[in-house]
Amino acid sequence: MTNLLQNLENVIQERRLIKSGAKVLVAVSGGMDSMVLLHLLATLSRRRKWRLVVAHFNHQLRGRASDLDERLVCQTAAKMKLPVVVERADVKGFAARAKLSIEMAARKLRHEFFARAARKHGAKTIVLAHHADDQVELFFLRLLRGSGSEGLGGMKWKSPSPVDRTIGLVRPLLGSTKADLQSFAAENKVRFREDASNASSDFLRNRIRNELLPLLRKDYQPALSKTVLRLMEIVGAESEFVGDVARYVAVKFEQLPLAAQRRFLQMRLMEAGIGADFDLIESLRQFPDRFVSVGSAISVARDVLGKIKLREEGENKFRADELRIELRGRAGQVRFNGSRFEWRIRKVRSGVGFRRPSSARSKREVFDADRVGGEITLRHWRAGDQFQPIGLKSSVKLQDLFVNAKIPRNRRHELIVAAGESGEIFWVEGLRISENFKVTRETRREMVWIGKRQL
Repeated sequence: MTNLLQNLENVIQERRLIKSGAKVLVAVSGGMDSMVLLHLLATLSRRRKWRLVVAHFNHQLRGRASDLDERLVCQTAAKMKLPVVVERADVKGFAARAKLSIEMAARKLRHEFFARAARKHGAKTIVLAHHADDQVELFFLRLLRGSGSEGLGGMKWKSPSPVDRTIGLVRPLLGSTKADLQSFAAENKVRFREDASNASSDFLRNRIRNELLPLLRKDYQPALSKTVLRLMEIVGAESEFVGDVARYVAVKFEQLPLAAQRRFLQMRLMEAGIGADFDLIESLRQFPDRFVSVGSAISVARDVLGKIKLREEGENKFRADELRIELRGRAGQVRFNGSRFEWRIRKVRSGVGFRRPSSARSKREVFDADRVGGEITLRHWRAGDQFQPIGLKSSVKLQDLFVNAKIPRNRRHELIVAAGESGEIFWVEGLRISENFKVTRETRREMVWIGKRQL
């Protein structure tokens, strides 16, 4: 028996990852990691009496290459006389519709498929091929994204499915390195397919794997993997302790240590189905009984005991008043609903700078005057309004922007927006300017726009 096979069997037994005789769904992509995992489990299943089902999710991201991955998985399963279940999905299309990254969209659809397949085949365990190198990459990925201790603790040997908590995800290769898997594949002539996208710099994880980690190992810490994995073990254990303190210690909220307060609120928010980001947790932690908007009609607060309170906001009516302005001449000003607006139109001259005023109540922006057109409409937010903030590639609903910016529901209806001659919104009070109206190299005339809300 090879070292990798023996180590895998020991890990599964010691950590009680898979029961003898269990129905097991094996997630197989066609890449080296999962193909090696499938061969290892197939060998052990003869002794452990596992009933394996192969599951393959075709992301349809690489055209014919994705189809060839699927074919290899099906051929291998047939050769092993194992049942196989396959599903295809347009991940790129779903990502665009759901406004998710390709990586997050793929993860969501993949786990939903695994959970459905497991339920269909009566499997309570899904085995994934994550290994030690994946853990190290994940640590830096989450570190760069500002994760807390729970995230930096990395993947667990066993955890519930994010889709169905009655189904367990197990990762028996977390103690094995990529090199271990490569050696096994070579020695046992395991067929697998290389994913060309793993070399692409479009994904942050790939840049961490191919650029950052080699640099750190070469110039800073040759034993990087060992050091990081040890740190993740420590951080993960401490994170579990904090979670237990927040969950079980019967003391007043204010008497909990800071870390336990944050974890307590995170757990309560998750139980209520509310996304628990750091800013929301801090706002609730520091200010009891202060409601914070977390949706189009929902606000949340916590009481002195830490209990989460939800409040449905009253229906606010959209305000129909508006003012149309014809841009005659080079400058002008107008008042609208307690605010004063000024504008100046000038030709673009190379080297002309722009200074923002120091007043907190004054908002000055510069737009392409020709894109704005000869008429401006000042009004308030309306149902269905779309806006494309500078830097974004597509428009989003104003309501979603207000929610993300944590603007209270009653305040949203007071904010003023400005639309150009085409009817498209180019300015929203308190938010970024529009991507479609920004000054570019092609701009010939610019409009300086100043909005001052009166006290």
